[in-house]
Amino acid sequence: MKRISILLSLFVLLISCNGNSQNTLKRYNVKSGVVKYTTTISGKVIGSKITGSGTESLYFKNWGAIELKDNQSTQISHMKFFGKEKTETTSKHEISKIDNGKIYLVDFKNKTIQLKNNPMMDLMKQSKTNAADESKNMLEAMGGEKIGNETYKGYNCEVWELLGGKQWIYKGVMLKMEMKVLGIKTLTEATSIKFNVSVADSNFKLPDFPIQKIMNNSTDSMISDKDKNELKNSMHKISKLSFGEWKKMAIKNDPEMKNMSDEELHQTYDMIQKMTKMGIGN
Repeated sequence: MKRISILLSLFVLLISCNGNSQNTLKRYNVKSGVVKYTTTISGKVIGSKITGSGTESLYFKNWGAIELKDNQSTQISHMKFFGKEKTETTSKHEISKIDNGKIYLVDFKNKTIQLKNNPMMDLMKQSKTNAADESKNMLEAMGGEKIGNETYKGYNCEVWELLGGKQWIYKGVMLKMEMKVLGIKTLTEATSIKFNVSVADSNFKLPDFPIQKIMNNSTDSMISDKDKNELKNSMHKISKLSFGEWKKMAIKNDPEMKNMSDEELHQTYDMIQKMTKMGIGN
């Protein structure tokens, strides 16, 4: 399930982190919004039946430069071993906030907030490419394909396929997503959509937890040239790895990948290679 979460987060992040010619973080082509989502999960994996549901609230303004997501979900796993049945229920409450490239991640378990910069967002802020074109270029570089346009809740959306999933995108904002990974189906749908409305500052308020800074740089707004070079050097090394070399490293560092087929590993490897080549300018 961790891999599903990573893929979904990556999918959403890559289609929403757009640059513009004003050197600001313009992530969407709509100025502000409040979107409410519901999510359902179902499927079977390694003898276990997985079900789940969740809700998410998305608030953003200044073209997405300031954004908060509040996600609450419950997952139930029904397992059977040697004739014995076991049921596990996992509940999550996650809040993430973006404030002009800074990312705040709320850890309710430890009652702390992690603050860090996202190097990819920082690089996006320097982009001179049109926001809409940039997001499409990133999707296509990852093997994504636009398969048409459909109206969802009255909004004319572009429909994209990527990594075995489909997304309905309106001006950079995801309104619907269908994903199937390792036998687990995930459906996320916007149930309430309001764009170009006034969004109160109270919607971006974080819990009163201590903030832990995890910074890549000496300033809060930009990563240093040294860190940028280190990031590009790491990308360069990854781009030189053969599939066999990458597979060995990936399985060692992430035991969950041992359950993936070679076809799924190849898809992940190809995606990473395209992303790293984009990052180093090849």
